[in-house]
Amino acid sequence: MTDAAALSSAETPLAREVERRRTFAIISHPDAGKTTLTEKLLMFGGAIQLAGQVRAKGERRRTRSDWMAIERDRGISVVTSVMTFEYRDCVFNLLDTPGHEDFSEDTYRTLTAVDSAVMVIDAAKGIEARTRKLFEVCRLRDIPIVTFINKMDRESRDPFEILDEIEEKLALDVAPLTWPIGRGRDFAGTFELKSGRIRLVDGGDEAAGTGLEALGGLVNEHRLAEVTEELELAQGALKPFDLASFREGHLTPVLFGSALRNFGVRDLLDALADLAPSPQGLDSDKRPVAAEEPRMTAFVFKVQANMDPNHRDRIAFVRLCSGKLTRGMKALQTRTSKIIGIHAPQFFFAQDRALAEEAYAGDVVGIPNHGLLRIGDTLTDGENLSFLGVPSFAPEILRRVRLEDAMKAKKLKQALQEMAEEGVVQVFRPVDGSPALVGVVGSLQLDVMSGRLKAEYGLDVGFEQSQYSLARWVSAKNKQDLADFLAANRASTADDLDGDPVLLAGSQFQMTRAQERWEKIAFTDVKDVRKVAA
Repeated sequence: MTDAAALSSAETPLAREVERRRTFAIISHPDAGKTTLTEKLLMFGGAIQLAGQVRAKGERRRTRSDWMAIERDRGISVVTSVMTFEYRDCVFNLLDTPGHEDFSEDTYRTLTAVDSAVMVIDAAKGIEARTRKLFEVCRLRDIPIVTFINKMDRESRDPFEILDEIEEKLALDVAPLTWPIGRGRDFAGTFELKSGRIRLVDGGDEAAGTGLEALGGLVNEHRLAEVTEELELAQGALKPFDLASFREGHLTPVLFGSALRNFGVRDLLDALADLAPSPQGLDSDKRPVAAEEPRMTAFVFKVQANMDPNHRDRIAFVRLCSGKLTRGMKALQTRTSKIIGIHAPQFFFAQDRALAEEAYAGDVVGIPNHGLLRIGDTLTDGENLSFLGVPSFAPEILRRVRLEDAMKAKKLKQALQEMAEEGVVQVFRPVDGSPALVGVVGSLQLDVMSGRLKAEYGLDVGFEQSQYSLARWVSAKNKQDLADFLAANRASTADDLDGDPVLLAGSQFQMTRAQERWEKIAFTDVKDVRKVAA
């Protein structure tokens, strides 16, 4: 390719649209302020007029990312919400992940669909267990992380102490872009370390001054020396920001603020626009796929039913990996080799949506369907390839479902099938014909499941203890070895949603004994959904 041709290719309309995309998730420990920050990001992006409320269709329309009843009742996020908005010249796809660890599987899958993440840390608590676990998932994919230290207007730890903790516990270099001027009740604003620009909490977005000398008129005299010394130390001792190291996942830029007081949020959006990567290429089972390729490819990372209970809809959340999706186009579903029409792709604002006439690599769109699309499915404009990497985890709790009305058994079977396809619960059907088992990662999932069965299907259910407590997928290089194992263990094996064999055990001792006895069988607690789809 000539230099002129390469330049022309780099400046194609498709390449420019892809470059504008920023697809990111927000990760945090519960109560770090993730939902509040999400609302403020949307407000700055022009998506809402007032955080926590959108004035459309009267008061019926909600703008919070937490739309499910149990989320509103308990004040937690239990499903992934997708919100698309524009800021400056960028198109942001924000994926708000569940904060509660019982819904970690949904979060892990969501993190396969983003190019960067915002890590929210409570200034008083620092690195917490859930934050650390989610960070490790990001590290597996080298996802660049921007850190937002929240709640600086409350009692908080020393900023240097928090940064040291990030470096020590996460083995992640830190490079603050802003620095807090005071903290707690004395939190006055931030100082931008590179430019020296000062912003005050009560001063809006306008700079109140520039440089350390400007602090004299902005900070109480008895605190001026302390604040100045801290800023000089931050400027001189801390690492400067390095874009390459950030993009490789080795360094995190750090910003300070208070989402509740709407401070530091614009700085965070600016950092994402300026520093976060545009959509990246992905590996498939056939070849690497670049985001700027003209041919459309995408994968399903989430399925959600009944976001609008009045219409009992079913939406597949699809991350575009390359090219352009156009409303009305035909796509190949590589798992089934079927051609499907994409007639009503949708952009989301939490539970509200709008038709997407076109979407580009990096965008997340919803595709209405009636059970055709499942988690892990790959869509292309004709090429037979499948993306890899969407995980399914072995459940930590196994239960039998007790149906109060036995006449509704058929309806329960359908409901469990649909929820399993969504990823809400795993269903294991014993090969000996005994009643199905449901598996979840955490007990709160059972509450969500029973609530949805009641609200969406009219089913009253309870849960009973099972004789089994562990489940592991089993496989073998030799088909006969697997067949021999399954025949010998018929009373304790089951099929999952995909028909893959699973060994059920009542204790870790039983599982270990099976592993020792059957050396040619592989036992695993993680299954790659997209490998199955392939």
